Amino acid sequence: MGFRCGIVGLPNVGKSTLFNALTQTAAAQAANYPFCTIEPNVGQVAVPDPRLDEIARVASSAKIVETQLAFVDIAGLVRGASTGEGLGNQFLGNIREVDAIVHVLRCFIDDDVTHVEGKIDPIADAETVETELMLSDLESLEKRVPAFVKKGQQGDKEAKAAASVLGQALALLREGKPARLTQPKDEDEARIFSQAQLLTAKPILYVCNVEEASAASGNALSEKVFAKAAAEGAKAVVVSAAIEAEIATMAPDDRAEFLADLGLTETGLGRVIRAGYDLLHLLTFFTAGPKEARAWTVERGAKAPQAAGAIHSDFERGFIRAETIAYDDFVSLGGESGAREAGKLRSEGKEYLVQDGDVMLFRFNV
Repeated sequence: MGFRCGIVGLPNVGKSTLFNALTQTAAAQAANYPFCTIEPNVGQVAVPDPRLDEIARVASSAKIVETQLAFVDIAGLVRGASTGEGLGNQFLGNIREVDAIVHVLRCFIDDDVTHVEGKIDPIADAETVETELMLSDLESLEKRVPAFVKKGQQGDKEAKAAASVLGQALALLREGKPARLTQPKDEDEARIFSQAQLLTAKPILYVCNVEEASAASGNALSEKVFAKAAAEGAKAVVVSAAIEAEIATMAPDDRAEFLADLGLTETGLGRVIRAGYDLLHLLTFFTAGPKEARAWTVERGAKAPQAAGAIHSDFERGFIRAETIAYDDFVSLGGESGAREAGKLRSEGKEYLVQDGDVMLFRFNV
């Protein structure tokens, strides 16, 4: 599996420029006026992982297949979106369909690029969008919770559980706090909370879009965003969308030197991916053979059958065992044969928790 991140923010903060750079396409039109992106654009991006190249080298794989993640470029939100302003209902619906929110905040000053609010204040921008999301969730729960309470009083256990967990979320929203601060007490409540698809329950990654000179270390505006993220338990990264757009047009061999000249060791895409993985509690495992070396993504805490299911549902249904080698052992011992001879190939059963970097071969019977 990959993960699906919705790029949101006020108009003219650099969302579409960042989307174009990340997906290396010109699918999203970047323009200096609101609502230039009416339909959400979706870009599938290969997740760069140097470990995959090493695994392919050791296994003499003919082909390399990276795991994928999707970025959805969602048109700019404005004040009043929760009541339909600026095509708000459509945009909020698009946000509801993603796994995480990549909130792009303008942390640069440029008189040639207008700002919908007339001032450069990333914290105020973040609060504008968050308020609209909270108002949308508030309206939704104020309709649903009383209905669950009524059914719960009539003996419906599922409704009673829903009234409890969603009632907590409603109380938080009424206090001006996001629903993600809700704490379900068990797996059933966690499932109910997840199924509610609340906008403010989604994890957030703040992307501070800075000018080129601040790409390496950020600036005073991005520092404020990092402080906000830390207080919320969210994540933040610094990116210069303009630099990323330039890198996207370069030949791969020229990128490293260009980044080094700017004091950078990796692209903004790399930083966004690492932060996104951390945010969504994801890990990568690998499969390798003469035909291909391939990376796969599962959530942390996934057991071996679930990892098998990421490849094919038949693998999970007929799971017998997983032959597993840690990445370091696979590379240092020259692959599967060397690892087997050294006693580093393990046969793991259904309860095995997949570790980041595992090289796996699944045995199954359907």
